[in-house]
Amino acid sequence: MKTIKGPAIFLAQFIRDQVPFNTLEGLAKWAADKGFVGVQMPSNVSHIFDLESAATSQTYCDEVAGKLAEHGLVISELSTHLQGQCLAVHPAYDHLFDRFVPPQVQGNPAARTLWASEQLKFAAQASNRLNLKASATFSGALAWPYLYPWPQRPHGLVELAFAELAKRWRPILDVYQAHGVDLCYEIHPGEDLHDGLSFERFLDAVDQHPSCHILYDPSHFVLQQLNYLDFIDLYHERIRMFHVKDAEFNSTGKCGVYGGYASWQERAGRFRSVGDGQVDFTAIFSKLAQYDYRGWAVLEWECCIKDSETGAREGAEFIKRHIIPTTTRSFDDFAGSVVDTAALQKLLGLAD
Repeated sequence: MKTIKGPAIFLAQFIRDQVPFNTLEGLAKWAADKGFVGVQMPSNVSHIFDLESAATSQTYCDEVAGKLAEHGLVISELSTHLQGQCLAVHPAYDHLFDRFVPPQVQGNPAARTLWASEQLKFAAQASNRLNLKASATFSGALAWPYLYPWPQRPHGLVELAFAELAKRWRPILDVYQAHGVDLCYEIHPGEDLHDGLSFERFLDAVDQHPSCHILYDPSHFVLQQLNYLDFIDLYHERIRMFHVKDAEFNSTGKCGVYGGYASWQERAGRFRSVGDGQVDFTAIFSKLAQYDYRGWAVLEWECCIKDSETGAREGAEFIKRHIIPTTTRSFDDFAGSVVDTAALQKLLGLAD
């Protein structure tokens, strides 16, 4: 068994114009001061991390790694969540997702898809240069508006959507395989890969591709009322990344899983700062250790109540407490005995 690495923190929620959150050096010092030893790096903010430069220049990658090392940090993984989202966008969301892409491809869905594909391939190359073994992304969504089966979905609609999704992702997955990097899809509402069944459907569509894996985030399963511990038992062989993110679900007579278009504070299911929600992280860390999870425990902080600075500090401490230093020997070794074939046969009644 391997001891989970961490704590790391996903920087996406913390990047902003104010010091120290507007430079890589500032973020690195801030994260280290909070107690983190790794950072999961967003790849869509070029003044923090220039993805194309990282894909094409080993010197740039070494410089980034050096800046982080000055503060005792390493990159845990790169994130292409927004680029993955933009690889497959239903027309209903064209305008909303245009804000995540360069001006030259806005208003042009075909150009947006090509841009996203290039970005995702850059991330495979950059991950290889940085000696990273996994990268995080979203699947995008073509079928999501048809999630609820009313009006009735025409026969073949979902199958066609996943066939197209696989067509777009398959050549990208091949690039990740060529660079020795696992591409980990965050199983997330709003994406076509949002639960176990939808992940299986996609995995079949890409012919069980060896680079197709899972970013496990239990908070999204709490909001769906999906058994997040059973999910680990079912899919542990494909889980290569882990977001430590908390949530709670408190249904009422007015609001349930769908949320009633309410704000985050008023929804039945809402994200909470780690330790303040309902997720059983003790059981999760135990299961991941049992199944020999070799990756990082990465704090993704989102909460509609608690201050982010407090959430980050508490999150680092929380992860440290929950990481299990795995054993190298059996607890009952003291009672072991020397193997003696004749004695074993005698115990089983097989001796002459």
